[in-house]
Amino acid sequence: MDELQKQKLIWKVVKHFPYYPNKEDLFQVGYIGLLNAEKNYKEGFDTKFSSYAYFYILGEMKKLTREDKPIKVSRDLTALNAKIEKVNVLLTQKLGRTPTVREIATTLGLEEWMIAEALGSKTPVKSMEEPVNLDGKEMCYHELISDKQKDIDLLLDLKHSLQKLTREEHQLIQDLYFKERTQSEVAKELHTSQVQVSRKKEKVLQKIREDLTYS
Repeated sequence: MDELQKQKLIWKVVKHFPYYPNKEDLFQVGYIGLLNAEKNYKEGFDTKFSSYAYFYILGEMKKLTREDKPIKVSRDLTALNAKIEKVNVLLTQKLGRTPTVREIATTLGLEEWMIAEALGSKTPVKSMEEPVNLDGKEMCYHELISDKQKDIDLLLDLKHSLQKLTREEHQLIQDLYFKERTQSEVAKELHTSQVQVSRKKEKVLQKIREDLTYS
């Protein structure tokens, strides 16, 4: 992997933190993660290096965002997540849908990136050598990733594409594909026809396809 490819990989992981303001800081710690990956990577791994390095880069970035906050990472972060859960319940009842990060941040009077990264901090970063049990077979994460390496880049690109959608487009995709609602149900909520929902869906999907093609 040449220098340009390394930088491209790191910037791709940076896209996971759209609300964090210091993108250059993320890049710097991501490069440290990549160097650590180079030290630990062995040619015998049935895993592409970019897929292997991804978790090292992501781990360093998560560490930075957890530490670089105007709140303590321990009790205060736990307290913030508790507040987020309460506000999430209240807003869901009020709005009749899952609130956005912006709506939660506005209610709590905090920055959006603080809410997003507080939620992200609840997911621990796994060691690449940590054993996992899959269908009764014990294997390491890097072995598991080897079966999914092609999916990783696609999922990263897809996530980036979804972030480019308007709020209305994003909500439509969430309703149809993540909440598994029918077009008729969505049409009723939007006070429009099922045909209009179908057309909007196709336009959004075409937008995503084009973005993935040229990303």
